[in-house]
Amino acid sequence: MDAPWRMVLNGVMPLPTGSFGMLLYRRAPVVLGILLGMLAPAGAGESRTIAVTTIIEHPALDAARRGLQAGLREHGLRPGRGVELVFRSAGGSRAQATTIAEDFVAMKADVIVPISTPSAQATAMATTSIPIVFAAVTDPLAAALVEDVQAPGGNVTGVSDQLPVADHLDLILEVAPGLSRLGVVADPDEARARSLLGALRAAAAPRGIEIVTRPARDRAEVRAAAEGLSGEVDALYLSSDDTVASALEEIVAVGEAHDLPVFASDVHGVPRGALAGLGFNYFEIGRQAALLVKRVLDGEAPGSIPIQTVKATELYVNPAAAGRMGVDLPEAVVKRAAATFESR
Repeated sequence: MDAPWRMVLNGVMPLPTGSFGMLLYRRAPVVLGILLGMLAPAGAGESRTIAVTTIIEHPALDAARRGLQAGLREHGLRPGRGVELVFRSAGGSRAQATTIAEDFVAMKADVIVPISTPSAQATAMATTSIPIVFAAVTDPLAAALVEDVQAPGGNVTGVSDQLPVADHLDLILEVAPGLSRLGVVADPDEARARSLLGALRAAAAPRGIEIVTRPARDRAEVRAAAEGLSGEVDALYLSSDDTVASALEEIVAVGEAHDLPVFASDVHGVPRGALAGLGFNYFEIGRQAALLVKRVLDGEAPGSIPIQTVKATELYVNPAAAGRMGVDLPEAVVKRAAATFESR
């Protein structure tokens, strides 16, 4: 735009007079609209809805949600700037997870981000057309979300938090060398828990460890299940399923009462009272999911994006918790830790 037009639009220079000026005056709204349209950025005025749901709120899933929000901001997807971000928690109810998924479909969200396996399953059942980018799903194959992790197909992709269970068992043996029986409380109705138990048993057998389990289908059953294991095992391992994660402190209390070391399957259990945990930073899982959301909103088909995994792990330790369970953490373990906690 040349200088005179810039000044006219800024109200600095009067419009020309005469017949040309009158024509220009009459057409000014049209001309101004065209010019402003030329200056507006592509996509201005377009609003896209990113709908986020989780089965329950607990530290690991909360960290994933915060990471997602941070990652979306990093990629220019900010609420109020052409993006609407909606979040709903199912409060631990699978029926509510289904209702939320159906609500998101009804609102015609541009992309749905379920955090956790149950929420991802509910969302996948609700739509085969709206893009789904899951986060913190342990085994998308076992959960029947995709048929191939490299070529998911359909409308689903996401970030898996498949746990490094062999490394967990090696850590447990390093802290408790004489261990032979490891207790696990798990929700048998959750695909994530079933997948974890299968992987644990496969990795435990060659290490001479027997996996002993007790079921807990809701938070109220967790403490009793842990108590049932206390006289039968040498240590307790915190399952990553959402029922157990929401009531983790109940298992920690059993460990402290019976001098049973309690190991976490992710780092977020350590500040809450487990003596050690090796796992992912769930904040980073959320950030990875945000990048996939950006790719999908930019036009990439979710089914063409391979399922992502997190490779890097961190070790957290809690010597104070170990002491309450009658355990001295080996110095080598403490030195390797990325973070150390002294209380909960």
